[in-house]
Amino acid sequence: PWIVLGLLAGLTALKAAVIFGLARLFGLSARAGLETALVLAPAGEFAFVVLTTGMVEGVASPAFTQTVILAATLSMFTVPLMAMLGQRLSGKKTPSAAEVAPMLPPPADGAVMVVGFGRVGRLIGELLAEHNQPFIAIDSDPQAVQAARKAGVDAYYGDAGRTEMLKACGVQSTRALIVTMDAPTKVDEVVVAARAIRQDMILIARARDDRHAARLYALGVTDAVPETTEATLQLAENTLVDLGVPMGLVLASIHERRDQFRQVFQAATPIERRSSPTRALRAATARHRPSEETA
Repeated sequence: PWIVLGLLAGLTALKAAVIFGLARLFGLSARAGLETALVLAPAGEFAFVVLTTGMVEGVASPAFTQTVILAATLSMFTVPLMAMLGQRLSGKKTPSAAEVAPMLPPPADGAVMVVGFGRVGRLIGELLAEHNQPFIAIDSDPQAVQAARKAGVDAYYGDAGRTEMLKACGVQSTRALIVTMDAPTKVDEVVVAARAIRQDMILIARARDDRHAARLYALGVTDAVPETTEATLQLAENTLVDLGVPMGLVLASIHERRDQFRQVFQAATPIERRSSPTRALRAATARHRPSEETA
């Protein structure tokens, strides 16, 4: 065991020293170089290939090879620890909820509300800004909120599935609420919470698939955008354009087919059941009601 642990420490330290030296040579700061060296110091899968080849070719004995492979395997389990150590030593820290929790000034009346500011949310925000449409972002990830604020976006930290959070962000005056998260259950919760406050606003939600889109229409969204359907329509559009079909005809066909899909999704739920939350969703939002009544 001591031989294995010695090899583990020695190889990790040697690799970290080499990587740190190279990082500094290529212009990285000492902090960045240290973090990079510690993260990359543990052995990788390629070590198994080299060691096995060496044993097969007779360069190293089987006993030595097995010992080094064991040390390399153990070093791979230290990657999370080395990453944490690298962040601590480099002075970098992950933003906590408390650091991003303070609310920004109240958003302007009519600002579009984008719930979920990941890849999809950021793209929607960029397009809104491009067309001079004011918007705010809400996300439950403190890192996403901090990054958005650094980029100049009015971003709020919190759970948009809670009615009090939506009210604090000005949902009463928003012109539209866009739900971009890729977690269907959370999307449903946000839709239910938003519709519990307002029935008249535009409410557009990202759907996982056709069934999820139908459920969202039942919960009262203005539009549900299923990922699978939109990907299919985009593929068809690109194919037709590349085949030389005029763009105008292609866009007309795509819009017509999209409308047909929307009608199918809406018709999947009887009209008397639309905007009626399921039992699970009612239970998920019931915990917010006492605070509203006492407010």
